[in-house]
Amino acid sequence: MTKQFWNIDSNVLLWKAKESEVHFDDIEMSGLYADFWVRYGKNESGTLELDYKCYYPTLRTIPNNTHATYCNEIKNSFRPYLLKNGEAVTEYIREFAFDGTLMVYCDTNEGFSTERCLFPASDSRCCIELITIRATEDVELELSHPACSVHSYGRGTKGVYVSRILTDACDGIRLEAGSEITFGIYYSTEPANEIAIIPDGRAELEKRTERICELCDGSLILDSGNKILDTMTRYSKLRAGESVFETITGKYHSPGGHAYYAAIWCNDEAEYAGPYFALTGDKTAIEASINAYHAYIPFMSDSYTRLPSSIIAEGLDIWEGAGDRGDAAMYLYGCSLFCLYLGDEKVARGLWNAIKWCAEYCERMKTPEGVIRSDADELEGRFPTDRYANLSTSSLCYGGLINAAKLARSLGEYDTAEIYEKRASELATAIEDYFGAELHGYNTYRYSKGFDTLRAWICLPLCMGIDKRADETLDAMLSEYLWTEEGMLTCERSAENTSDTIWDRSTLYGMKCAFLSGAGDRMMQPLLDYCRKRLLCDRIPYPVEAYPEGDKRHLSGESALFVRVVTEGLFGIRPESLDSFSFIASVPEGLKRLYLNAVYISGSCFDIHIDKDRFEVFENGVSVLCGITDGSRITVNKQ
Repeated sequence: MTKQFWNIDSNVLLWKAKESEVHFDDIEMSGLYADFWVRYGKNESGTLELDYKCYYPTLRTIPNNTHATYCNEIKNSFRPYLLKNGEAVTEYIREFAFDGTLMVYCDTNEGFSTERCLFPASDSRCCIELITIRATEDVELELSHPACSVHSYGRGTKGVYVSRILTDACDGIRLEAGSEITFGIYYSTEPANEIAIIPDGRAELEKRTERICELCDGSLILDSGNKILDTMTRYSKLRAGESVFETITGKYHSPGGHAYYAAIWCNDEAEYAGPYFALTGDKTAIEASINAYHAYIPFMSDSYTRLPSSIIAEGLDIWEGAGDRGDAAMYLYGCSLFCLYLGDEKVARGLWNAIKWCAEYCERMKTPEGVIRSDADELEGRFPTDRYANLSTSSLCYGGLINAAKLARSLGEYDTAEIYEKRASELATAIEDYFGAELHGYNTYRYSKGFDTLRAWICLPLCMGIDKRADETLDAMLSEYLWTEEGMLTCERSAENTSDTIWDRSTLYGMKCAFLSGAGDRMMQPLLDYCRKRLLCDRIPYPVEAYPEGDKRHLSGESALFVRVVTEGLFGIRPESLDSFSFIASVPEGLKRLYLNAVYISGSCFDIHIDKDRFEVFENGVSVLCGITDGSRITVNKQ
């Protein structure tokens, strides 16, 4: 079992470093104009190591492509450090803590201890390090950097970029025994014609704390009686919601992870994050989702050519090197689900033509066998498949048609609803006929014709409500061919695939489908094991993108998917119209209860409380429905 470094203390994650313990990890934190990546840890000598990368999504480099976000890198050897009598002070790590800011506690042999608080500014191009020094004896110290020093220069589309290290520390730091002082170090980058301004570090910390509270405690508050599951959900909400950047064309959610800023994708933003954000009621996140959906509309012409693989560079350029990844199916599914969850008719009507365009595009991509053709899926051909049809695109199209039909009825377009329902029914049959297969004795799905190896995405039909092969598909998912300590292999090992790569996105979809299929008792322990590993062990505290590829980057879309394991999996929440939703009244073995407070759906705020014997639903604080917990699907109509 993977070693556990961290523990939970009142929603705060703590790593109390043992004397012989050597460990390093990294964390990403995001504000509207700055993304702060911190590598932290304790080396063999017990001393602190910190490396920083400060990303500024609106400062674009040349060429202004997907990865052209300007980065100011500050290695451990160059970051500002404390001097005593002209010599660098050695700091011995005692403890790390994370609550949405990274806290670092160190001792020294020089009569004082240090406490660092690291976080990005909320609404400026600045990453911040607040340092508190607590003296146990009289000390005189200096900082290795002056109040304002240029660290590096860069060049990009907006001019010469000047990266500075600023501080509000005094030239000489003098402390009496028992006293303390706090000062800030600020890592700022501006075009050469802009003036560097030292912010108020304490005020910035207050703003960061407020945003953390909004994202973690403002909605979708889980109380399952299991501290690890509840805390994993809390931090997933933070990572999903913080990664929104202000750009020249508006706010956009972006994955992050050193590479993906001020840009949007039909999987990460349209399919994963958008439906989740609708449930949060968070105005910033919802605005970013609406912007993302609208950004694709100029590409929806009567010629019905493919959507771009991504919209990049603050919405001013595109990348389409992956061809058709099934992006229209992703958009159809995600946007229709977003509109239904949000329950805002005006927003839905503003996006309705785009949803219909995607449905028509998919219809035009229908093969003679009745499935939906695409060049690849969101993994862009990394694993064996063909360029004719894959299970992912057809499954997402099916789910999108079901959602679009519900939305059509809510908007009074009953004929369109019937058309979409008919197409969905025909597509479900085609998926069974074309992709249905027996693999390793399991009556499940092949991913594409000619590649008879198990793939993690066999879970997608179940997630969309096609459950004919549910039991044996779950058996295949949890078999030695796919399931590992890290989650599901993306593809079983074979002559065509020798990789042990995992992508959390498919594992999370797989967990969701297990609960939706009535197999929650089988998936509960794997889910809890996953939460422990991701939250408390060697790579904390979020779901990851992929490994070995990507080196377990904390892309934010995966965190949105994790919360949807809770909302759509454990609770079985799904929209039925703009004014109604349903959930499944059950509590899996291993959990005491399932309470989810502040669910923003259909324009109201709901609390859903499910105990072992009964459930109760509250709308805006008023009880509106109660009953017996018997595994039934319960429909809730907005009052």
